[in-house]
Amino acid sequence: MDKRMEREEFDTVAIEPLSPVSQLLSSPDTFIVITFGSKKRFNLSSFVEGLNNTLINAPRFCSKMDTNYKKNGEPVWIPVSVRVEDHVIVPDLHYRNIDNHDQFVEDYTSNLANIPMDMSKPLWEFHFLDIKTSNAESIVIAKIHHSIGDGMSLVSLLVACARKTSEPSALTSTTAATAKPVTSMSSARWFFSGFLLMMMAILSTIVDVFQTLLTILFLRDTKNPLMATPNNGIRSWKVIHQTISFDDVKLVKNTMNMTVNDVLLGMTQAGLSRYLSRNYDGYTMSEKKKTLEKIRVRGSVPVNLRPATKIEDLADMMAKGSKCRWGNLVAVVLFPLWIKIEDDPLEYIRRAKTIMDRKKHSLEAFILYGIIKFTLTLFGKKGVQEIGARIFGHTTMTISNVRGPEEEISLFGHPVSYVAGSAFIGQQALIINFISYMDKIVINLSVDTTTISDPLRLCDDLVDSLKIIKSAVRDKGFHNGVV
Repeated sequence: MDKRMEREEFDTVAIEPLSPVSQLLSSPDTFIVITFGSKKRFNLSSFVEGLNNTLINAPRFCSKMDTNYKKNGEPVWIPVSVRVEDHVIVPDLHYRNIDNHDQFVEDYTSNLANIPMDMSKPLWEFHFLDIKTSNAESIVIAKIHHSIGDGMSLVSLLVACARKTSEPSALTSTTAATAKPVTSMSSARWFFSGFLLMMMAILSTIVDVFQTLLTILFLRDTKNPLMATPNNGIRSWKVIHQTISFDDVKLVKNTMNMTVNDVLLGMTQAGLSRYLSRNYDGYTMSEKKKTLEKIRVRGSVPVNLRPATKIEDLADMMAKGSKCRWGNLVAVVLFPLWIKIEDDPLEYIRRAKTIMDRKKHSLEAFILYGIIKFTLTLFGKKGVQEIGARIFGHTTMTISNVRGPEEEISLFGHPVSYVAGSAFIGQQALIINFISYMDKIVINLSVDTTTISDPLRLCDDLVDSLKIIKSAVRDKGFHNGVV
């Protein structure tokens, strides 16, 4: 039994240096918390066996971070022996004395977010709560350090540990983007279109990189109720989530001919505008509009720089030790949020699409990644962390969207009812993460309550904004003959 529960250190496993982004995210306070709701009570032995056969075979889950290898300042991953039980936590709590189980899980998750990672061992742990909530029979919470992988990588890896509920031996299918039909054009038109796209890419890149450099140097968002106080050193994280219908988002997407990201960013802009306008209730409508128009609010949006990794490749990496590109290969783009009082709620969606269409032609994320690598070479980890501190400290929030499975999965024999996740990074007071699973999208808000005291109101504003946008889209859709 002990042999199955322990992964031995092998001399053939090479010591691996931390990637530039992993060094940027090497603080004990930088991690990701992913919550799985189970449709049945958890079986601890099944989970331990499943983790032993999958997750700890991924190299960074059986390695420890050493930020000063051989005392020369080089940060590396060092392979170590791992017992799954040392990373499994089952709190001894009297669940029958808990009145509100949903609130208890929310408080438990928030408490985890306020505890730094123990950097003396492999940087991951699983918490098991044998408590029934409104949408799950039991709860599993994974806390994984951000240096191990970005949000998309970690969710993909955990999904690779799971199997289809309808077909227990099969991996879940990956979702590929639908290719747009190619319009037939003459050679001259192809040349002109290509030249135009190239010029757009050059101009967009110049503008975006210039703004990024200004942000790193000195350009801060306008002080607003959502922005953290610089260097206050005090954090009190509150983690909450609400569920919205993926079908509602798709209705908006299809009617408006946009992407899911466009809709979620537009919904976010609308919700933040509602929330911020409430801070000026004593003003006239004209004064409110003028005040909101003057503030600069930006979000950092993570961008995956690697080609999509197949779930099958991740499963083979854990089962057979095969090579697979995985981990932290991300940068961010700066997204200027449209914080306005609009009579037409669809304007928030249109503005999001306009900005994201331009960002897609820009090399901003790739150049920022190059700047990080260059800074690492010249100034080491401290220089890279200073860039991160300035980008996240000079912007208001981070917004991300991770697409999960479209079919029900089971994690080590436990059918999953929902997936929620939050990333904790940088000096911002607000982090918004969207995770889709089957026909639902979970809105995850990580809020520093020393800055934002009413996160539930903020989350409600996001949900209400989608309802308003959906209603407006239905009117537009029926008017145009679209159902």
